[in-house]
Amino acid sequence: MLDLVILSWVVFLTILSVLLTVIGYVLYSGLFSDINIRTGSPPIKNVTIAYKYKQGPYKTCGTLFSESCSIGPKLSSIGVFYDDPKQVPGEKCRYAVGSILCEGDGQPCQELLLLYQKRGFRIFSFPEVTHVVTATFPHRTPLSVFLGVQRVYPRMDCYIKERKLCAHPFIEIYQGNMIHFMGPLARQSDFYVPELREEWRQKDSEDSEEDRRTDITGADSNSETSSVCRMMSGSRESSLAPSSVPTLIHRDQGCGDHWSDRSSDQSSSSFEELDLELVEGQEKADGAPAEVPCNKTLAVTPEEREAVAEGEE
Repeated sequence: MLDLVILSWVVFLTILSVLLTVIGYVLYSGLFSDINIRTGSPPIKNVTIAYKYKQGPYKTCGTLFSESCSIGPKLSSIGVFYDDPKQVPGEKCRYAVGSILCEGDGQPCQELLLLYQKRGFRIFSFPEVTHVVTATFPHRTPLSVFLGVQRVYPRMDCYIKERKLCAHPFIEIYQGNMIHFMGPLARQSDFYVPELREEWRQKDSEDSEEDRRTDITGADSNSETSSVCRMMSGSRESSLAPSSVPTLIHRDQGCGDHWSDRSSDQSSSSFEELDLELVEGQEKADGAPAEVPCNKTLAVTPEEREAVAEGEE
């Protein structure tokens, strides 16, 4: 009987110690740490990073963090997340993860730079901005990352909506024992890596091509209007290219009515202007007005007949 009581106490104390250890670990990781969301200067200056761009659920980004840390364990890590996982399916979420090679006026170590490039990382630079929405969270254990994401982003979301701000993309910077969460309020397009810009340029070009085909289909295939549409399609696509990145930004983050789609009315009116200019140019180049069709008769008054007869005499 005594042995059973002793065994029971041992089991109880073991379970209690495990529970206390787990609770202490969670508390130490930042379960109740204060979170202060503010608008102000960013936690970093302009930086040069080595990164890999991926598309998929954000929960899989840990492998990229581990890979970048294995190459440069003393470097700060950075993650840039472009989509809201509540609005975008996990397999379509886009992000870039890597290491900060240098900050400010510093120059990256060439050996590390080459090593990252050899492992498939690309090099890109982010500018320094004047205003960001930012927060910090302690980075003491691996659990701190999970707790930080679960606790900081909902508060940042409320902060941004209450003040009607448009902050994107969202950036996580791991420096020492702190995690910096940041959403730029200026120069946001400069934080979109080249792969993402190229993706949207292609999509924007496809949309423009579809609009062009719609305009051509709506017109007579034998008319001058359809020929003008075919001639001007190349210049129309090239003129749309510079606006592709801002359009991308606003669509991804869904910041209210900050973006608008191009309407088909604007497209058709621009083609009508092009038709008029081209026809006028052709008349000037020919140097003569259009010929009057032969099957049309001209009405002549009696006064005009008398004038013609006097002229012949």
